Amino acid sequence: MPIGTEKESSLHRALKAEYAGEQGELEVPCGEFVCDAVSGEGAVIEVQTGSFGPLIKKLKWLCAEREVRVIYPVIVAKYIEVYGIDGVLRYRRKSPRKGTEWDVFGALIHAVELTGLSRLSINLALVDVVERRVDDGKGSWRRKGISIQDKILRAQRGVVLLSKKKDYLRFAPFTQNDEWTARELAEKARIHVTLARKTVYVLARMGLVAQTGKKGHARLYKIV
Repeated sequence: MPIGTEKESSLHRALKAEYAGEQGELEVPCGEFVCDAVSGEGAVIEVQTGSFGPLIKKLKWLCAEREVRVIYPVIVAKYIEVYGIDGVLRYRRKSPRKGTEWDVFGALIHAVELTGLSRLSINLALVDVVERRVDDGKGSWRRKGISIQDKILRAQRGVVLLSKKKDYLRFAPFTQNDEWTARELAEKARIHVTLARKTVYVLARMGLVAQTGKKGHARLYKIV
């Protein structure tokens, strides 16, 4: 098994193979790093499901050498399958939680500087997954001891490409004359206000929006 793939999910493996393409290579040494894949055109492929913070050093170095594509899966629909330790399926259900493309701001909040790298693009892969769980008594108490064994790609719904700063303006769905709060963004985008605040923080750090004043205790923002 290649180095660094022992704990990879099936979802991770499927996405890096998809974006590498038939002519690409998987688990490629790049200087002091090992990249998930390199496409036939020479672009580095990195699949990331969590925060981008741990990737800052790696992506900065890679972008100085070549084009880099970060694939960030957004789970639009999740189907949960729970198996016994005997491998027999006990039940299957659809999770009520739905991911949204705004989730990327939770991953970017500690790595805003990456959005300024000219050779870096972020691909938000909108996917449906099957989460395979096993009732082995070793999992989180929140799941009553049921462990998550794997995440499997079920379907791909599309991709949102973020390669230039202006691409991020899709996350500020207002006109340039509008003034708005993070809560108003949350209501318009139908996301939690905490995620809306993260979005505004990142957009402000990118120089795309700026605070113009206050509305009561809430900060007002406007597209720059």
